[in-house]
Amino acid sequence: MQTNYQWLKILSTSLGAAALVGCAGISDAPAQKGQINQRPFGQMKDGTPVTLFTLRNNKGAEAGIINYGGLVIFLKVPDRNGHFDDVVLGYNNLADYIKDSPYFGAMIGRYGNRIAKGKFTLDGKEYTLAINNGPNALHGGLKGFDKVVWEPRVFATLDGPSLELRYTSKDGEEGYPGTLTVKATYTLAEDNALKLEYTATTDKDTVLNLTQHSYFNLAGKGDILNHQVMIPADKFTPVDSTLIPTGELKPIEGTPFDFRAPTAIGARIGQDDEQLKFGGGYDHNWVVNKPTGQLGLMGRVYEPTTGRVLEVFSTEPGLQFYTGNFLDGKLTGKGGWAYQFRNGFCMEAQHYPDSPNQPNFPSVVLKPGKEYRNTIIFKFSVQK
Repeated sequence: MQTNYQWLKILSTSLGAAALVGCAGISDAPAQKGQINQRPFGQMKDGTPVTLFTLRNNKGAEAGIINYGGLVIFLKVPDRNGHFDDVVLGYNNLADYIKDSPYFGAMIGRYGNRIAKGKFTLDGKEYTLAINNGPNALHGGLKGFDKVVWEPRVFATLDGPSLELRYTSKDGEEGYPGTLTVKATYTLAEDNALKLEYTATTDKDTVLNLTQHSYFNLAGKGDILNHQVMIPADKFTPVDSTLIPTGELKPIEGTPFDFRAPTAIGARIGQDDEQLKFGGGYDHNWVVNKPTGQLGLMGRVYEPTTGRVLEVFSTEPGLQFYTGNFLDGKLTGKGGWAYQFRNGFCMEAQHYPDSPNQPNFPSVVLKPGKEYRNTIIFKFSVQK
């Protein structure tokens, strides 16, 4: 790792970005325009260093990403008046991410979302995963991709500054079959879009569902109930009381899950609806109106006080929309903000939950000789 870090410093200097040295926390020093800077962000218990990479475009937008878990720890974009705010929840230091984080900004794998009872069968063999969410497996297990240190590389592209993270997940890690080689590339484009591109290969049949788990608040503070959401989906996947899909693709017509027209998050979240009660609010997967594998719009969110707009694009077939239902004020994040109930929302582009046990859902099986590809784009703009 040390040799690679020395090489990274040389490369980042060649890109015109300074490798900053100092205390392990978020610095207010701006990254140079259109470039990447990097600096230490602490270390793991075994001494493995963790680095903060700041991507900055020529318009002043910034994305801060660490190679522990591929976490997006800050994302600064302008409002309608040109004022920049950090629009993602998170912490100031590595220790808090390690101690207790509800997947703030995380790269999720091997399998995003839930797998029923932590079991699935592939090629006639049953695999058992760790149970870490009620009776089910969630977000890759006890030590998913969000809790490992990735091998970084920085480079310039025509689209903007990029950070590439690599990780090899060994056969049997967290109960999943196959040695999986994963690459995640983050690029901050000039149109204020943070683009994530995932690729992976395996040496044995396995299941894979990678996603990104940032908690957004386009106002930069307070609750998210006035954010207006549009999701281009006619159906969603209803769940049981443990949030596992029933297998049905249910029409959203006439339900609180109809976001085909822009609707405030708080408009119907408190309705007397069994599905909302199961999730404590919205924590469900929408079946987006587009072909699987085709890049398309998954959702659009508008925050009226700042004018900020977030559009999510992806090649994935589903969108998990989650409204921070489990935030309870016990976690204190950046700027001393104690994150309260519904202070952030997530839009996780993904395959459907529990797909390994649902033969009618799009397949999540990756075979040797095939390449997994997944693109997720978070594009920010303003509405006057």
